[in-house]
Amino acid sequence: MRVLIIEDNFRLAELMGRGIANCGFSPDIVSSIGDAEAALADANYDAIILDLGLPDGDGLVWLRRERSKAPLPPVLILTARDGLGDRVAGLDAGGDDYLIKPVEIEELAARLRALLRRPGPRGQPVIRIGRLTFDVAARSGAIDGRTLELTRREADLLELLVRRVGTVVRRSMIEEALYRFDEAVTPNAVEAIVSRLRHKLNDADRPDVLITVRGMGYMIRDSGA
Repeated sequence: MRVLIIEDNFRLAELMGRGIANCGFSPDIVSSIGDAEAALADANYDAIILDLGLPDGDGLVWLRRERSKAPLPPVLILTARDGLGDRVAGLDAGGDDYLIKPVEIEELAARLRALLRRPGPRGQPVIRIGRLTFDVAARSGAIDGRTLELTRREADLLELLVRRVGTVVRRSMIEEALYRFDEAVTPNAVEAIVSRLRHKLNDADRPDVLITVRGMGYMIRDSGA
């Protein structure tokens, strides 16, 4: 799950980023509203962690404005504003959850996972394609109930593909979903992850469900039972 952290305290942002990365998330970090808008224009995020006191504006004002214009991914407000009125205002402005700094990484990750289980733009928490299932919150895939042993990036790739079942997903979209802005991507990185995931699906008796469309990208095929 790709997460945008909007936080102007560099040390805190780095700690959060490393912490949730260890919990299976892919974080990008920005420190201002302007940078957040640029990031949201360039990439698709599954959730946002939003500080309210930002150098170029108030996060609450920005959130209210953005919610009125277009759908946003789930937003977890993380702030030092701890009054009851602040919490009510944050949730009323469009926050999906509200946490007070400081917060333990384990709770932050659990709150993010809980956001995935809520109905909304991300759709159903468990995606089913014939005998293949993917549990969005648990970040796990299974064949006939038997869990696939997936790395974080293999799980991210599987989710990306099953959400677009029957549709070719281009290599550039896979790179965007699986890697942070500051990560170097080797020329064959995507092909290597696709190959590992394909082998695991084949070994679990789902041969040829993940196919390569030459010159275009990759696709999960719904072959039924």
